[in-house]
Amino acid sequence: MSPGVAIIGCGLIGQKRSVCLGPGRLTVCCDILPERAHQLAGKFRGAEATTDWRSAAAHPAADIVIVATTHDQLAGVAEAAAAAGKHVLIEKPSARRAEELDPVLRAANRTGVRVRVGFNHRYHRALQETRRLAAAGVVGELMFVRGRYGHGGRPGYGQEWRADSRLSGGGELLDQGVHLIDLARWFLGDFGEVRSHLATYYWDMPVEDNAFLMLTTPTGKVAFLHASWTEWKNLFSLEVVGRKGKLEITGLGGSYGTERLALYRMPPQLGPPETTIWEYPMADNSWEVEFAEFLEDIRLKRDSEPGIRDAQAALRVVEQAYGEASYGAAR
Repeated sequence: MSPGVAIIGCGLIGQKRSVCLGPGRLTVCCDILPERAHQLAGKFRGAEATTDWRSAAAHPAADIVIVATTHDQLAGVAEAAAAAGKHVLIEKPSARRAEELDPVLRAANRTGVRVRVGFNHRYHRALQETRRLAAAGVVGELMFVRGRYGHGGRPGYGQEWRADSRLSGGGELLDQGVHLIDLARWFLGDFGEVRSHLATYYWDMPVEDNAFLMLTTPTGKVAFLHASWTEWKNLFSLEVVGRKGKLEITGLGGSYGTERLALYRMPPQLGPPETTIWEYPMADNSWEVEFAEFLEDIRLKRDSEPGIRDAQAALRVVEQAYGEASYGAAR
Protein backbone atom coordinates (compact mmCIF):
# COMPACT_ATOMS: atom_id res chain seq x y z
CA MET A 1 0.00 0.00 0.00
CA SER A 2 1.34 3.45 -0.94
CA PRO A 3 2.26 5.64 2.02
CA GLY A 4 -0.07 8.55 2.66
CA VAL A 5 1.39 12.05 2.56
CA ALA A 6 0.46 15.24 4.41
CA ILE A 7 1.64 18.57 3.02
CA ILE A 8 1.90 21.38 5.54
CA GLY A 9 2.25 24.66 3.66
CA CYS A 10 0.25 24.76 0.43
CA GLY A 11 1.97 27.68 -1.28
CA LEU A 12 4.06 27.45 -4.43
CA ILE A 13 6.51 24.86 -3.10
CA GLY A 14 3.83 22.75 -1.45
CA GLN A 15 1.94 22.70 -4.73
CA LYS A 16 5.08 21.67 -6.62
CA ARG A 17 5.67 18.89 -4.13
CA SER A 18 2.09 17.64 -4.48
CA VAL A 19 2.32 16.88 -8.19
CA CYS A 20 5.41 14.71 -7.65
CA LEU A 21 3.81 12.25 -5.24
CA GLY A 22 2.02 9.93 -7.62
CA PRO A 23 -1.68 9.02 -7.58
CA GLY A 24 -3.54 8.42 -4.33
CA ARG A 25 -0.77 9.48 -1.95
CA LEU A 26 -1.85 12.98 -0.85
CA THR A 27 -4.16 12.59 2.14
CA VAL A 28 -3.91 15.90 4.04
CA CYS A 29 -3.40 19.51 2.90
CA CYS A 30 -2.71 22.06 5.63
CA ASP A 31 -2.24 25.81 5.39
CA ILE A 32 -2.92 28.84 7.57
CA LEU A 33 -5.05 30.12 4.67
CA PRO A 34 -8.05 27.78 4.50
CA GLU A 35 -8.78 28.62 0.87
CA ARG A 36 -5.30 27.53 -0.13
CA ALA A 37 -5.60 24.21 1.73
CA HIS A 38 -9.01 23.54 0.19
CA GLN A 39 -7.80 24.51 -3.29
CA LEU A 40 -4.95 21.99 -3.18
CA ALA A 41 -7.04 19.26 -1.55
CA GLY A 42 -9.67 19.70 -4.24
CA LYS A 43 -7.19 18.52 -6.87
CA PHE A 44 -6.69 15.13 -5.17
CA ARG A 45 -9.48 12.66 -4.57
CA GLY A 46 -10.04 11.99 -0.88
CA ALA A 47 -7.55 14.58 0.39
CA GLU A 48 -8.56 16.43 3.55
CA ALA A 49 -8.06 20.18 4.07
CA THR A 50 -7.21 21.72 7.43
CA THR A 51 -5.62 24.78 9.03
CA ASP A 52 -4.43 22.84 12.11
CA TRP A 53 -0.81 21.91 11.47
CA ARG A 54 -0.52 19.91 14.69
CA SER A 55 -3.33 17.56 13.70
CA ALA A 56 -1.90 17.34 10.17
CA ALA A 57 1.56 16.45 11.50
CA ALA A 58 0.11 13.52 13.47
CA HIS A 59 -2.72 12.55 11.11
CA PRO A 60 -3.36 8.78 11.07
CA ALA A 61 -3.74 8.80 7.27
CA ALA A 62 -0.26 10.27 6.77
CA ASP A 63 2.93 8.20 6.87
CA ILE A 64 5.05 11.03 5.43
CA VAL A 65 4.86 14.75 6.20
CA ILE A 66 6.22 17.34 3.77
CA VAL A 67 6.93 20.65 5.49
CA ALA A 68 6.87 23.65 3.14
CA THR A 69 6.11 26.54 5.49
CA THR A 70 7.88 29.82 6.11
CA HIS A 71 11.37 29.30 7.51
CA ASP A 72 10.42 30.10 11.11
CA GLN A 73 7.98 27.16 11.22
CA LEU A 74 9.99 24.50 9.37
CA ALA A 75 11.87 22.93 12.28
CA GLY A 76 9.00 23.05 14.78
CA VAL A 77 6.56 21.34 12.43
CA ALA A 78 9.17 18.77 11.44
CA GLU A 79 9.90 17.97 15.08
CA ALA A 80 6.20 17.40 15.81
CA ALA A 81 5.85 15.12 12.78
CA ALA A 82 8.96 13.10 13.63
CA ALA A 83 7.81 12.79 17.26
CA ALA A 84 4.50 11.42 15.95
CA GLY A 85 6.37 8.71 14.06
CA LYS A 86 6.07 10.27 10.60
CA HIS A 87 8.84 10.33 8.02
CA VAL A 88 9.59 13.95 7.15
CA LEU A 89 10.74 15.86 4.08
CA ILE A 90 11.62 19.41 5.13
CA GLU A 91 11.88 22.05 2.45
CA LYS A 92 15.24 23.85 2.38
CA PRO A 93 16.79 25.60 4.26
CA SER A 94 14.99 23.46 6.90
CA ALA A 95 15.45 26.09 9.63
CA ARG A 96 16.74 29.60 10.25
CA ARG A 97 19.72 28.39 12.28
CA ALA A 98 21.43 25.03 12.72
CA GLU A 99 20.48 24.61 16.38
CA GLU A 100 16.76 24.71 15.50
CA LEU A 101 17.23 21.27 13.93
CA ASP A 102 18.63 19.62 17.08
CA PRO A 103 15.14 18.74 18.44
CA VAL A 104 14.17 17.33 15.03
CA LEU A 105 17.21 15.05 15.09
CA ARG A 106 16.43 13.91 18.63
CA ALA A 107 12.80 13.16 17.75
CA ALA A 108 13.81 11.21 14.64
CA ASN A 109 16.37 9.18 16.57
CA ARG A 110 13.76 8.41 19.22
CA THR A 111 11.05 7.23 16.81
CA GLY A 112 13.30 5.79 14.10
CA VAL A 113 11.86 7.81 11.21
CA ARG A 114 13.72 9.13 8.17
CA VAL A 115 14.20 12.89 7.71
CA ARG A 116 15.24 14.28 4.33
CA VAL A 117 15.97 17.95 3.53
CA GLY A 118 14.73 19.26 0.19
CA PHE A 119 17.94 20.21 -1.58
CA ASN A 120 16.37 19.09 -4.84
CA HIS A 121 19.10 20.69 -6.97
CA ARG A 122 21.26 17.64 -6.32
CA TYR A 123 18.77 15.69 -8.46
CA HIS A 124 18.87 17.80 -11.60
CA ARG A 125 20.10 15.67 -14.49
CA ALA A 126 23.15 17.84 -15.19
CA LEU A 127 24.20 17.84 -11.54
CA GLN A 128 23.74 14.09 -11.22
CA GLU A 129 26.00 13.59 -14.25
CA THR A 130 28.51 16.10 -12.90
CA ARG A 131 28.66 14.22 -9.64
CA ARG A 132 29.23 10.93 -11.49
CA LEU A 133 31.99 12.35 -13.69
CA ALA A 134 33.73 14.11 -10.80
CA ALA A 135 33.63 10.95 -8.65
CA ALA A 136 35.08 8.97 -11.57
CA GLY A 137 38.06 11.33 -11.69
CA VAL A 138 37.33 12.59 -15.19
CA VAL A 139 38.52 16.12 -14.32
CA GLY A 140 41.12 14.96 -11.83
CA GLU A 141 41.49 16.14 -8.26
CA LEU A 142 39.03 18.95 -7.61
CA MET A 143 40.50 22.38 -6.87
CA PHE A 144 37.59 24.83 -6.63
CA VAL A 145 33.92 25.48 -7.30
CA ARG A 146 32.46 28.71 -8.67
CA GLY A 147 28.70 29.24 -8.45
CA ARG A 148 26.16 31.94 -9.31
CA TYR A 149 22.43 31.82 -8.72
CA GLY A 150 19.82 34.54 -8.86
CA HIS A 151 16.60 36.15 -10.00
CA GLY A 152 15.23 39.67 -10.00
CA GLY A 153 12.29 39.44 -7.64
CA ARG A 154 8.87 40.82 -8.58
CA PRO A 155 6.77 43.89 -7.74
CA GLY A 156 6.26 44.09 -3.97
CA TYR A 157 9.09 41.66 -3.22
CA GLY A 158 10.29 43.85 -0.35
CA GLN A 159 6.96 43.35 1.45
CA GLU A 160 6.85 39.56 1.20
CA TRP A 161 7.62 37.25 4.13
CA ARG A 162 11.17 36.63 2.92
CA ALA A 163 11.96 40.29 3.70
CA ASP A 164 10.96 39.79 7.36
CA SER A 165 13.98 38.37 9.15
CA ARG A 166 11.84 37.03 12.00
CA LEU A 167 10.12 34.71 9.53
CA SER A 168 12.92 34.09 7.04
CA GLY A 169 16.02 34.22 9.24
CA GLY A 170 17.84 36.11 6.49
CA GLY A 171 17.69 37.13 2.86
CA GLU A 172 19.03 35.75 -0.40
CA LEU A 173 21.80 33.84 1.35
CA LEU A 174 19.18 31.60 3.03
CA ASP A 175 16.96 31.54 -0.05
CA GLN A 176 19.02 30.54 -3.08
CA GLY A 177 22.47 30.85 -1.51
CA VAL A 178 21.91 27.80 0.67
CA HIS A 179 21.48 25.68 -2.49
CA LEU A 180 24.90 26.85 -3.70
CA ILE A 181 26.45 26.09 -0.31
CA ASP A 182 24.97 22.60 -0.30
CA LEU A 183 26.21 21.87 -3.82
CA ALA A 184 29.68 23.24 -3.10
CA ARG A 185 29.90 21.10 0.02
CA TRP A 186 28.62 18.06 -1.96
CA PHE A 187 31.64 18.35 -4.26
CA LEU A 188 34.37 19.72 -1.98
CA GLY A 189 33.42 18.63 1.55
CA ASP A 190 33.12 20.70 4.71
CA PHE A 191 34.41 24.25 4.89
CA GLY A 192 36.61 25.53 7.68
CA GLU A 193 36.87 29.19 6.73
CA VAL A 194 34.04 31.50 5.65
CA ARG A 195 34.44 34.99 4.25
CA SER A 196 31.44 36.98 3.13
CA HIS A 197 30.15 40.28 1.88
CA LEU A 198 26.41 40.96 2.13
CA ALA A 199 24.61 43.86 0.50
CA THR A 200 21.15 45.31 0.03
CA TYR A 201 21.66 47.10 -3.24
CA TYR A 202 18.15 47.47 -4.62
CA TRP A 203 15.23 46.16 -2.59
CA ASP A 204 13.87 48.19 0.34
CA MET A 205 14.21 45.45 2.96
CA PRO A 206 16.19 44.76 6.14
CA VAL A 207 17.76 41.58 4.74
CA GLU A 208 20.44 41.17 2.08
CA ASP A 209 19.54 40.98 -1.59
CA ASN A 210 23.07 39.91 -2.59
CA ALA A 211 25.48 37.54 -0.87
CA PHE A 212 29.10 36.96 -1.90
CA LEU A 213 30.96 34.07 -0.23
CA MET A 214 34.43 32.60 -0.32
CA LEU A 215 34.54 29.25 1.47
CA THR A 216 37.75 27.29 2.09
CA THR A 217 38.16 23.65 3.11
CA PRO A 218 40.87 22.59 5.58
CA THR A 219 42.89 21.35 2.56
CA GLY A 220 42.68 24.69 0.75
CA LYS A 221 39.93 23.98 -1.79
CA VAL A 222 37.72 27.01 -2.41
CA ALA A 223 34.10 27.73 -3.30
CA PHE A 224 33.39 31.23 -4.63
CA LEU A 225 29.62 31.80 -4.58
CA HIS A 226 27.26 34.66 -5.42
CA ALA A 227 23.50 34.57 -4.79
CA SER A 228 21.47 37.55 -5.99
CA TRP A 229 17.97 39.01 -5.97
CA THR A 230 19.15 41.59 -8.51
CA GLU A 231 19.92 39.10 -11.28
CA TRP A 232 17.64 40.69 -13.86
CA LYS A 233 17.80 37.65 -16.12
CA ASN A 234 17.36 34.47 -14.08
CA LEU A 235 20.67 32.66 -13.82
CA PHE A 236 22.12 29.39 -12.55
CA SER A 237 25.78 28.56 -13.15
CA LEU A 238 28.04 26.11 -11.34
CA GLU A 239 31.62 25.27 -12.36
CA VAL A 240 33.47 22.34 -10.79
CA VAL A 241 37.16 22.66 -11.64
CA GLY A 242 39.78 19.95 -11.36
CA ARG A 243 43.44 19.56 -12.31
CA LYS A 244 42.52 17.85 -15.60
CA GLY A 245 39.46 19.81 -16.68
CA LYS A 246 36.23 21.56 -15.80
CA LEU A 247 32.55 20.67 -15.51
CA GLU A 248 30.19 23.59 -16.11
CA ILE A 249 26.44 23.46 -15.46
CA THR A 250 24.17 26.24 -16.71
CA GLY A 251 20.40 26.58 -16.55
CA LEU A 252 17.78 24.74 -14.55
CA GLY A 253 15.04 24.71 -17.15
CA GLY A 254 12.13 27.12 -17.37
CA SER A 255 13.04 30.77 -16.88
CA TYR A 256 16.62 29.77 -16.03
CA GLY A 257 17.19 28.42 -19.52
CA THR A 258 17.85 24.93 -20.84
CA GLU A 259 19.80 22.76 -18.43
CA ARG A 260 23.23 22.11 -19.92
CA LEU A 261 26.48 20.42 -18.90
CA ALA A 262 29.82 21.08 -20.56
CA LEU A 263 32.91 18.94 -19.93
CA TYR A 264 36.22 20.56 -20.80
CA ARG A 265 39.09 18.04 -20.65
CA MET A 266 42.61 19.44 -20.81
CA PRO A 267 45.18 17.53 -22.87
CA PRO A 268 48.55 16.86 -21.20
CA GLN A 269 50.17 19.57 -23.33
CA LEU A 270 47.35 22.01 -22.35
CA GLY A 271 45.94 24.23 -25.10
CA PRO A 272 42.31 24.07 -26.32
CA PRO A 273 40.28 21.54 -24.30
CA GLU A 274 38.41 18.55 -25.62
CA THR A 275 34.77 19.59 -25.19
CA THR A 276 31.66 17.49 -24.67
CA ILE A 277 28.21 19.05 -24.27
CA TRP A 278 25.03 17.51 -22.85
CA GLU A 279 21.69 19.33 -22.99
CA TYR A 280 18.54 18.46 -21.09
CA PRO A 281 15.66 20.30 -22.77
CA MET A 282 12.99 18.18 -21.06
CA ALA A 283 11.01 19.29 -18.00
CA ASP A 284 12.75 19.37 -14.61
CA ASN A 285 12.19 16.04 -12.86
CA SER A 286 14.39 16.70 -9.80
CA TRP A 287 11.39 16.86 -7.44
CA GLU A 288 10.12 13.45 -8.59
CA VAL A 289 13.54 11.82 -8.39
CA GLU A 290 14.13 13.28 -4.95
CA PHE A 291 10.81 11.95 -3.62
CA ALA A 292 11.48 8.53 -5.15
CA GLU A 293 14.82 8.49 -3.30
CA PHE A 294 12.99 9.34 -0.08
CA LEU A 295 10.66 6.39 -0.57
CA GLU A 296 13.77 4.21 -0.98
CA ASP A 297 15.23 5.69 2.22
CA ILE A 298 12.09 4.60 4.03
CA ARG A 299 11.91 1.16 2.42
CA LEU A 300 15.58 0.37 3.04
CA LYS A 301 15.65 2.11 6.45
CA ARG A 302 18.72 4.05 5.34
CA ASP A 303 19.76 7.51 6.43
CA SER A 304 18.59 10.21 4.06
CA GLU A 305 21.19 12.23 2.21
CA PRO A 306 20.90 15.16 2.23
CA GLY A 307 19.54 14.95 5.75
CA ILE A 308 19.57 16.97 8.95
CA ARG A 309 23.34 16.92 9.37
CA ASP A 310 23.85 18.15 5.80
CA ALA A 311 21.37 20.96 6.42
CA GLN A 312 23.08 21.90 9.68
CA ALA A 313 26.46 22.03 7.94
CA ALA A 314 25.06 24.41 5.32
CA LEU A 315 23.33 26.52 7.97
CA ARG A 316 26.53 26.83 9.98
CA VAL A 317 28.18 28.31 6.91
CA VAL A 318 25.27 30.76 6.69
CA GLU A 319 25.67 31.66 10.38
CA GLN A 320 29.39 32.24 9.95
CA ALA A 321 28.70 34.38 6.89
CA TYR A 322 26.21 36.51 8.79
CA GLY A 323 28.51 36.76 11.79
CA GLU A 324 31.64 37.97 10.01
CA ALA A 325 30.20 39.73 6.95
CA SER A 326 31.11 43.12 5.68
CA TYR A 327 28.14 45.03 4.35
CA GLY A 328 27.46 46.96 1.18
CA ALA A 329 25.10 49.71 0.07
CA ALA A 330 21.97 50.70 1.95
CA ARG A 331 22.65 48.28 4.80
